[in-house]
Amino acid sequence: MSRIILIALSLFIYSNLSAQELITTYEKSGGSKTATYQEAINFYKKLAKKYPQIHIQEMGSTDSGEPLHLVIFNNDKKFKFSDLEKSEKPILFINNGIHPGESDGIDASMMMLRNWAQNISQFSYLDSVIVAVIPIYNVGGALNRNSTTRTNQNGPKEYGFRGNAQNYDLNRDFIKMDSKNAFAFANIFHSLDPDVFIDTHVTNGSDHQHVVTVLTTQHNKLGGELGNYLQMEFEPMIFSEMEKRNRNPIKYVNVHGWSPENGWNQFWDAPRYSTGYATLFQTFGFMTEDHMWKDYKTRVENVYDFLTIASELSAKEGEKIQALKRQDREDLLEADSLPISWAIDKDEFEMLTLMGYETDKPISELTKNPLLTYNKEEKLEKEVPFYNVYKVDKMVKVPDYYVIPQAWYRVIERLQANDVELEKIKKDTSFNVEVYHIEDFETRNNPYEGHYLHYSTKVKKSENEINFRKGDYLINTAQFSRRYILETLEPESQDSFFNWNFFDTILQQKENFSAYVFEPMAKEILANMSESQQKEFYDLQENDSAFAANNYAQLDWIFKRSDHYEKAHKKYPVYRLFVK
Repeated sequence: MSRIILIALSLFIYSNLSAQELITTYEKSGGSKTATYQEAINFYKKLAKKYPQIHIQEMGSTDSGEPLHLVIFNNDKKFKFSDLEKSEKPILFINNGIHPGESDGIDASMMMLRNWAQNISQFSYLDSVIVAVIPIYNVGGALNRNSTTRTNQNGPKEYGFRGNAQNYDLNRDFIKMDSKNAFAFANIFHSLDPDVFIDTHVTNGSDHQHVVTVLTTQHNKLGGELGNYLQMEFEPMIFSEMEKRNRNPIKYVNVHGWSPENGWNQFWDAPRYSTGYATLFQTFGFMTEDHMWKDYKTRVENVYDFLTIASELSAKEGEKIQALKRQDREDLLEADSLPISWAIDKDEFEMLTLMGYETDKPISELTKNPLLTYNKEEKLEKEVPFYNVYKVDKMVKVPDYYVIPQAWYRVIERLQANDVELEKIKKDTSFNVEVYHIEDFETRNNPYEGHYLHYSTKVKKSENEINFRKGDYLINTAQFSRRYILETLEPESQDSFFNWNFFDTILQQKENFSAYVFEPMAKEILANMSESQQKEFYDLQENDSAFAANNYAQLDWIFKRSDHYEKAHKKYPVYRLFVK
């Protein structure tokens, strides 16, 4: 009996948590500190225990060994993904702490969900939206806490580190998926299929009066009616509502190290970034970039307003967003060709009102060179051009299927993690497919996020009958992940798996020749070549002095045009199949 009484008493005490227990670290410090990873998770667990609208669950592991958590706020008190999928409510998905030193959204989200739960009758719009929050995405970085690495940032007193447990910048990892975090995130993202996505950050760069700068996913790249609606209606609504609260946001000031008075380009959020990744699945993407040198309390208050406004507008506009999303997905399934490369259009821009500071370049006492400085006493307000239109640089015809041999399991794992449906070939068979050969590419000289990234990739095409084995994979492009499939499997795409080095083994020739053995064979091979090929060889001998002086180069030219040259060298092992 005493045990039953004790349990009942414990439940009573827990269900009547004091207000103090639901005050955040940020609030207790007067706006100077941010929650640790464990403080944030414990806070949400307490909220979930007390308020039935809030649920917290583990969603896979991270590189740190700690789990990734997802918090869901739903007035219907339903939290299974199957129930969320059936719900007609729009879903707003917030990601915090991808760079844990940029902690504004961590604290703002904690207060927002608590305030909603404690004052639920005041927020009628919460009946019409589901809000999902990752409390801290980069758990390893959050655990690596310090007070020195954010050199240019004005608070909080302590914070996490940008790199994760493996020192990856997780906001470059959404395609290559080198981290466990990225696999856990993909699971969450596709389980939610959010309509609006927000990633919270703090920006470095030029100084200005604006507290919040907003990186909105590039509207041309999002495309369709969704892209038009995002640019012309939804984003302006957010800015308008922020201004009503005496906030003065501006579009992300993509200028570093100098004054933005001459304007700037919209940031190109490639799929490696969270907002660019979200775009591939027809989800609105926003990145709040609070200005580093504004005090921490002001920054958190501003992002709090941004998140609450986005929640309310997602509820209000959700039906329209979802209708446009469905239509764009259907249109994508019918598209014969899709873009894989873009370029800024310098003839198109809009004018923004920049509220900045006068600048000067006095001679530095330390370096003895001109140094850009901002005079906070001399404020300026100026109309500047914002170049926010990108035009298609390259289109590709969409095949009915891609075919990928089972050997490339690292690529297959990433496709499957992103809800791409793959069908195993049931028996050995052959298809007439379009084959890419890597014709040219450049490679970074320095490591970038664990890779030596390729770029400026060019391919040439041929058609061949290729034998495939039982267990190889067919990827039907008639699925909602169509854009993701093209962005990752078309080697000329900026963030293709090829450019992220997943196929580098095809770039190394495995078999070769010894000149003293091959030369007699080379004479015979050359003699049996077509007249045009022979002419090409002899023209090179006559007109290219380096070629003429290099015995190996001449033999290699013949070798690469013979049956002895390995067919796998530079042959891209993902094939395009047209069946219609």
